[in-house]
Amino acid sequence: MEEIAKVYSGALFDVAEEKGSLDEVQQQLGQFADAVAEDRDLQVFFFSPYFSSAEKREGIAKAIDGGNPELVNFLELLAEKHRMPALFKIRQRFDELWDEANERLEVTVTSAIELDPSIVENIGAEIERKTGKTIELKSEVDESIVGGLVLRVGNRVLDASIRSRLDKLRREVLHAA
Repeated sequence: MEEIAKVYSGALFDVAEEKGSLDEVQQQLGQFADAVAEDRDLQVFFFSPYFSSAEKREGIAKAIDGGNPELVNFLELLAEKHRMPALFKIRQRFDELWDEANERLEVTVTSAIELDPSIVENIGAEIERKTGKTIELKSEVDESIVGGLVLRVGNRVLDASIRSRLDKLRREVLHAA
């Protein structure tokens, strides 16, 4: 499924970029994928082999009336090739490509307690300065980390939490015994 998503999302990205409609396609693909994810009936309709490709194309035309023509054609192709179950992975990979093209980076700061917003903003500003990318910053609370921080920058994780240090110490003690 990963390889299918990579190939299809890459093709859609290239076409959207060529047509100058990257932002529009990214937004509409997200809206369509969210609608399917939230509605069990839509999942059954689009993912089931019991409905014909023609019925699915008709459903796509109704669901995205007035949508970007490249996206509509793309979704119709997915339906025709019975690749609609890969929709969510395709959307995820397309969003990653879009983030790269727009030099955007997702950053999540996780702490055991609610951090002061100015601290979170300072962390974000420093990451933005070091990477040269525009960041999308989120702050989360996870009491199980006990203390410290866990930073997720794109697909990298820096775990400076007390929980990870305790786990490391526990492994070292078990290994030494």
